[in-house]
Amino acid sequence: PRTLTFYRMKPTFVLILILIFLVQLMTSESSQCSLDSMVDKKIKEALNSLEFNPSVLTKFSCTSITSSGRLASCPAGMSVTGCACGYACGSWDVQSETTCHCQCSVVDWATARCCHLV
Repeated sequence: PRTLTFYRMKPTFVLILILIFLVQLMTSESSQCSLDSMVDKKIKEALNSLEFNPSVLTKFSCTSITSSGRLASCPAGMSVTGCACGYACGSWDVQSETTCHCQCSVVDWATARCCHLV
């Protein structure tokens, strides 16, 4: 009798686990922030932790620039704070503080995260 009860409970237990997983998935999706806003928040935190007066830095603005090929350049007055490359290329460098250069031989796109203080 014990084994029969266990086998009857097993599908119910699995169903409960699936329901819990689905509820967590739905609630976490609605509370997710975009990557851009998370990066902006981290940069603001880093600027606020610096030893000089943060009131001078009232605001900064960031944007992502995506280009086809291996290079992505920031608009005038903005500097690169990070890069991303297509085809899972994790090798890149920053040239002249304004351009992301993807170093892999095959890359279909490059993205530069560009910021400036306002």
